[in-house]
Amino acid sequence: MIETFDYVIIGAGSAGCVLANRLSASGATVCLLEAGPRDRNPFIHIPAGFIKTLVNPNLNWLYKTEPGLGTAGRSIATPRGKTLGGSSSINGHIYNRGQQLDFNTWGQLGNRGWSFEEVLPYFKKSERRIGYGDDKFRGRNGELLVTDVTEPDQVSDAFIKGVVNLGIPLSQDYNGAIQEGVNYFQRTIFSGRRISAAKAFLEPAHKRKNLKILTNRHVTEIIFDKRTAIGVKYLLGGVEQEIHARKEVLLSAGAIASPQLLQVSGVGNPDLLNKIGVSTICALPGVGENLSDHYGVRLAARVRGVQTINERTRGLRLAAELTNYLVFRKGVLAQSPGVVLALCKSNKVYDRPDLQVIFAPASYKEDAAYKLDNFPGITIGSWPMRPESRGYVHALSRNMKDKPLIQPNYLKAEADQQLLLSGIKLSRQMLQTPELAKWYQEETTPGKSLQGDDELLDYARKHGTTIFHLMGTCKMGPSFDQNAVVNDELKVHGLDGIRVVDTSIIPTAHSANTNAVTIMIAEKASDMILGNYPLPAVTL
Repeated sequence: MIETFDYVIIGAGSAGCVLANRLSASGATVCLLEAGPRDRNPFIHIPAGFIKTLVNPNLNWLYKTEPGLGTAGRSIATPRGKTLGGSSSINGHIYNRGQQLDFNTWGQLGNRGWSFEEVLPYFKKSERRIGYGDDKFRGRNGELLVTDVTEPDQVSDAFIKGVVNLGIPLSQDYNGAIQEGVNYFQRTIFSGRRISAAKAFLEPAHKRKNLKILTNRHVTEIIFDKRTAIGVKYLLGGVEQEIHARKEVLLSAGAIASPQLLQVSGVGNPDLLNKIGVSTICALPGVGENLSDHYGVRLAARVRGVQTINERTRGLRLAAELTNYLVFRKGVLAQSPGVVLALCKSNKVYDRPDLQVIFAPASYKEDAAYKLDNFPGITIGSWPMRPESRGYVHALSRNMKDKPLIQPNYLKAEADQQLLLSGIKLSRQMLQTPELAKWYQEETTPGKSLQGDDELLDYARKHGTTIFHLMGTCKMGPSFDQNAVVNDELKVHGLDGIRVVDTSIIPTAHSANTNAVTIMIAEKASDMILGNYPLPAVTL
């Protein structure tokens, strides 16, 4: 017998966890399907454990991009979470909403209800900010705990002071009224533990009798009755099964899997569907297009006379750190990978930042998979916040087990190349301030021998990487936008009974890390799905 629920949610990532909580709280019956296992692996919950999760095939889809000119013919590893919490269970814990103009642009593109003043109440709804913040902008009563760095170090302190003396202001709250500036990260960490979307939203809801959470269920197809979604097919132990939805199927599989699942189910560009042997149910050429991602370059330097994470995670010092964490939930293991955030303007005349910079009191072996250097080191990474380059995600077969073709087209746009160069040059200035001088020894990557724009751009192509912020592949927009996949209520154009709720709906490149905005999207979507009045807009 086929089970039927009011709502079937595909994917237990940041969006899916929020949807499951809010919809089940209304009394509706909800089934949440996740391809991966439960989030029991200890490396998920230890903040520094993210290094292990990024290469674990049991917790990570381990996607790779297609080779591209912008990456010197390289494929780029593209981790995506495959467990309860999705990518919020393997990310770098950074809480960064984005700029006000990001959302105002969404509204200007014809998406009603998505201006900053209208989405701010939904950011506030989910957030429990522990620390400084203007309550006009910050939430205090939500499920998602957002905290400050609790163990600042002297190198990071010196870095911040140096950046301020370069003319970049000290940020009081980059998630408040003003985004520009430098300061320590705000993080989804509390008492030395990761606060994933599963921890924040599923844990309080999982005992509700009207919520069923099914893990290790890989959804293979959305079932349509003509042009109405009525359920899904999924694999369990190699056997295909079905679950049906009375009201709606909610697709929250992320910027890669959401468009792929639509394509294998008959929704997308007819030429592509025909190529993979799928009959077209709804012709939507924008499915899988408009892919955007942040592409960054890391500079590293050797330091002296000070301890960095490199030394603290080896030998007897690592044993001491383990004890410190187990007993007090403190130390290196309780830290996020980056500790300082700078949102900067490449040109002072601009009205808002266009470069994001992160700093860490650690350094990694060049092109090695998250292996720390064997000498004291620091790292600074930078990337354009609103890249112009666009790519695509295309299913290669009708089988969801076959990973799709992912082509971000990194650095295809000339503007992205120039802005990335500006970020590299600014990063060098930041690493060589008088405030860091007593520790700074030498730049190890790319090294001082590379100075010219052509040399630096070549380095960026050969050694740059994704910042893990894929978005845009099921673009939100009005019906007259030929690339739009969903409308401003996140309903798929031309279909009934199905919405997309995740980063794939973001219509333009988002200025920030994507976890906070994904949670906001799901909060707002929950009210739309339930037919609730939207939360009152905040007047700024």
